[in-house]
Amino acid sequence: MQLALLYTFFAAIATLANIGAQDLTTRAYSGPWHILLSVIIGTGVGLVVKYVLDKKWIFRFKAENARHDATMFTLYVTMGLVTTAIFWGVEFGFDYLFKTTEARYVGACIGLAIGYVIKYRLDKRFVFRSFS
Repeated sequence: MQLALLYTFFAAIATLANIGAQDLTTRAYSGPWHILLSVIIGTGVGLVVKYVLDKKWIFRFKAENARHDATMFTLYVTMGLVTTAIFWGVEFGFDYLFKTTEARYVGACIGLAIGYVIKYRLDKRFVFRSFS
């Protein structure tokens, strides 16, 4: 139960980092493709934040060296491709349907919540399998 609460807390932190980065990006740049750019940047920020928190506090992973850490991060990103598709699908779906920034962010939060539930299972099984 404590692990689930901690994971939920970290998911909330990563979600705030993602949405915050998206918001800062759209405030700084309003040119062509600004929404897509903001989502890509937000995804990257959220991904790094979540990886750092998950590897230390959820999976108790300690890399042997920088190369080992890079390999694990690559696996982590690979598992995140499916969940990113879910998150982006919901976020862009809300943007298309409601055409407001607030709705897009609500869609992002819903998509991220669904994605993080799936991502935990993927990471436990395929990324941090010997550490969890």
